[in-house]
Amino acid sequence: MIIIESHKVIEDKLPNRLLDFCLQNFRFIKTRSGIKKAIKKGLVKVDGEESAGGVWLKAGQKVDLLENQLSKHKVFEMELEVVFEDNDLAVINKPAGIEVSGNKFKTIQNALAFNLKTSNKKDKLSRAVPVHRLDFPTSGLLLCAKTHEAAVELGKQFENKLIKKTYFAIVNGKLEGSGEINQPLDGKKSVTLYKSVKTIPSLKAEQLTLLELKPLTGRTHQLRKHLAGIGHPIVGDGVYSSNFPLLKGKGLLLSANELIFSHPISGSAIEIKIPIPHKFVSLLEREVRRFEKFKK
Repeated sequence: MIIIESHKVIEDKLPNRLLDFCLQNFRFIKTRSGIKKAIKKGLVKVDGEESAGGVWLKAGQKVDLLENQLSKHKVFEMELEVVFEDNDLAVINKPAGIEVSGNKFKTIQNALAFNLKTSNKKDKLSRAVPVHRLDFPTSGLLLCAKTHEAAVELGKQFENKLIKKTYFAIVNGKLEGSGEINQPLDGKKSVTLYKSVKTIPSLKAEQLTLLELKPLTGRTHQLRKHLAGIGHPIVGDGVYSSNFPLLKGKGLLLSANELIFSHPISGSAIEIKIPIPHKFVSLLEREVRRFEKFKK
């Protein structure tokens, strides 16, 4: 069996049971039910041994998640934009409105085999695996590993905050200049850097701002919560928009557009960028046209 994630238990994460530790640290499985299934199947090992989810962990122990090597994986025949691919990893442009992984059939995980070539290395995974997550309504760059070594090394880069991600979002209101949002989430330090790109008038929302965002931490829904917390929720966010207009028809206007990381095998620097989605541009142009038409 091949390890796709490995985490060391450190003192400041104790006391903790195995199930909760996995929920807090696993990148590939993020639901309690999914982790329970993995533990039951023997895919979660503590120092190389199977354990129950209720076991209390000790400092220095190693928790591994093994690949679920099924005889036949489900393949979702959906075409994805492959931005980068080699023998060790791939980066795809995830469309909005689809889960990265989970118990559903229509997931990015199940579509990877339809879009990517299998590695020819000895430690190849039976199918590529995403090494981080993007929310269901978020689009953009998703990093995937094709070998055991790539999965482990990229995981270390994420844990050590060596992978830099840049997002773009359209938010409600006028937010000028640049700044830092340092607002704890779920009791944990959470930091987001923002920079205003442009502000436009809007009949329905009064003003809208296109922002460049750099999360320095990786909390669940961090960007969405941080921007809502300072009074500038992301357009289309039905969860955190409060009383702000949703401008229906475009979905959540949040996209991951840049990844900077070191190649897990060669160590070379890789920087990948994609343009902001067309729907961002079309919404901004539409709102300006409507405002100017109203002014006449």
